[in-house]
Formats: sequence, C-alpha cells, structure tokens
Amino acid sequence: MNFLNVDLLIIGGGPAGLAAAYGAYNAGIRDILIVERDHRLGGILNQCIHNGFGLHRFKEELTGPEYAQRYIDMLKDTSVKVVSDSMVLDLSADRVATIMSSKEGLRKIQGKAVVLAMGCRERSRGAISIPGDRVAGVYTAGAAQKYCNIDGYLVGKRVVILGSGDIGLIMARRMTLEGAKVLADVELMPYSNGLNRNIAQCLNDFDIPLYLSHTVTDIIADEDNKRVKKVVISKVDENRRPIPGSEVEFECDTLLLSVGLIPENELSTKAGVILDKRTRGPLVKDNLETSVEGIFACGNVLQVHDLVDNVSAEGERAGLGAANFINNGEVKGDLVEAVPGEGVSYLCPQLITKEGEYVDLFFRVRTPTSNCKIVAKVGDKVVRSIPKIKVIPSEMESIRIKKADLLDKKVVVQLEAK
Repeated sequence: MNFLNVDLLIIGGGPAGLAAAYGAYNAGIRDILIVERDHRLGGILNQCIHNGFGLHRFKEELTGPEYAQRYIDMLKDTSVKVVSDSMVLDLSADRVATIMSSKEGLRKIQGKAVVLAMGCRERSRGAISIPGDRVAGVYTAGAAQKYCNIDGYLVGKRVVILGSGDIGLIMARRMTLEGAKVLADVELMPYSNGLNRNIAQCLNDFDIPLYLSHTVTDIIADEDNKRVKKVVISKVDENRRPIPGSEVEFECDTLLLSVGLIPENELSTKAGVILDKRTRGPLVKDNLETSVEGIFACGNVLQVHDLVDNVSAEGERAGLGAANFINNGEVKGDLVEAVPGEGVSYLCPQLITKEGEYVDLFFRVRTPTSNCKIVAKVGDKVVRSIPKIKVIPSEMESIRIKKADLLDKKVVVQLEAK
C-alpha cells in the first residue's frame, strides 16, 4: 500500500477546506494536500446557482459556483495539491488517513496536521419518521437541487415542502421558476427556520403559503402504489403533536424535505475526536483544534452555518491554527470553558486558550426574542453586553470577548431582557 507524508492534510474541498488551505498557505505552509470525494472542488456551492454569496468576504454578490471559483483561483498559483474522486475511509488519532480512489487504489496519507472539512448531510424521511406509504417522489431539498441544477431533471410538477430551512426555501423558488407549482411550505415550529431574506424572496414574492406549527402526518400513494398522490398536513399543539381534525390535503406528486442538517463526523469519531452533543460537531479550542492533538475542524462539520462567508472565515482560522501547530506544536496552558446560558443553544468554540487578545464565540438562540441583550459573564461580572432589537434561531450570532477578562475557569453567554 502506498504511503505519503504531507505537512497539512485537508479532508474536503468545499468552501471550508479551500479556505483552510488558503489560510495555511498564507501562514507559510507549502506542503498542503486537499482530498475531495467529488471530481471537482467547491462542494455544495457547485449546485447553489442562486446569488447572495460573498457579500461579506468579497464585498459583492456572487452565485455559489462563482464564490467557489474565487477560492480555487486564489489557490491556483500556490503549491497546494488536490486529489479528487477520492474517498477517505478512515482516520486515526495519529493523523493517518486511509484513502480509496479509482486511479490510485488504496493508500495512506499522514499529515503533521489534519483539517476536517467534510461538511454536513441532510436529514432524510427515515430520520424524522414521517408516516405514510413508502413511495417515489420524496426527496431531500438538496437532492432535488442537485437533480435540477446539475443533472437537469425536474423532480416534480406539484410540490409540497416540509421545513422552512434555507435550502427548502430556495428550492421553493427554484421549482417555481422551472414551471412547477409549489403548493405549500410546511413548518413544524411557530417560526421559520430560514433567513428572513429567503422568506421574502422565495415564498412571499411567489405567493407560496407558509404553514407554521404544521407538519406532514400522511403520505398517500397513487393507484399503482408507485408515487406520491397526496400529502396530508396537520396543525400541531404546543408539544408539537398533531391536532386531530386539523388535517389539510394537498394533491401533489412530490414532497421535498428541508428538516435539518447533520455534520459529517464519522471520520472524526474514528479518530477519537470528542463531539459536542449540542452542535454534533467536534469540541474545539478557539484555534479550532479538536480534542485530538493536531486535528482541526471547520465549516459545517463543526457547526451548521447560515452564510458561506462565515464558513470561509472559520476555514481560514483553522488553516492558521494548523500552521501554528505544524511550526510550534500544540498550544499549552489552562483553558477557559465557554458555556451556553439562558436562551442560547450552544457556543463554539467550547474551550478558550490564553493565547491571543480576544476570542469570538459563535452561537444560535433557542427561540426568536425581541428587545434583548447578549451578555457574557465571568462569575458575577459582565465582561460584554450587546443590545439586540431581535434575534432568531436561523441566524448565527457572535460575541467578541477580551481574553484579559477571562480570569475564571468559565464564561457564560446568555440572553437577558434589556
């Protein structure tokens, strides 16, 4: 079996992996290898042909493929190498990856440091246990997006969408523009889980109704028992249980699911990386190093982002962290724990080193909240407070804290009334 040693091994060539390579290269690392399972770089961006990307990173509005190409071009004249059409089957704690490809066969690659940038996957029908007939016509929104934007297939003509995540909202618009009739977007929660701009541009602009506090309670097959004929939705109570007698039927041929994303951390667990139960991504220090020495994580494999611009910024930080590890070894010293408080779902990073001047903590709130403030407390002392007119779960928030203020073993970030 072939064995290769590199300074930095990056698993995943999407926006996080590309940015990590860019960050590490700018920090002086020259022996960098990106391993990508697809035949092209860019990851999920290649099928996101809508605009709205790059407003923060490049100060202009780009499509997904255009955004990916920017980073590909930025790496073009560097020494960064890429191995595509290659699947990483295993990763050990000593940073040895087992890789399979049709061209090279089975081989092992060891990095002095490794960056995990595998992205995330969609929840399927089985993951949320939707009752009804097991028939064709049920797709995740991302799968439908790939069929439409890359393969050129329209998956249905009369469509119901379950979930108001951004992919589902964007596909409501995309299916409409391709000639399909989107009958409804159905959301279990009493609020949307997508960005406000997507609610406006993808539903309101096309008169697509949004059914809040509803869920799919039955899928009915056609006469041949082959494809979706009807989808039944029901209103849910405060415990998210269907209310009998509230059923509404839609005659349709397709159901799209936009019901959440799960970080792809199978390789992480094989390497012994500790995962955060809240994010389902690795537990990391503020340099984005995981619990396993020399293994770093960034992008949607770490925490599910709403903006690719933030993925890129995080990827560049992971690349810089990996470069510092290669040159100087692991950051030693006491760590401060970052703990989510009232109204906050999680914090990332979860551990803070004493190196550097400040730390940015990223998080999402539990429920939509108005006229509040984000407060960071060390013991009884407030070290930072940010007033907010409104915060919503679909938009990631952050708070910057001076490390000089972290004199205790724990910092708590919470929501408080103004």
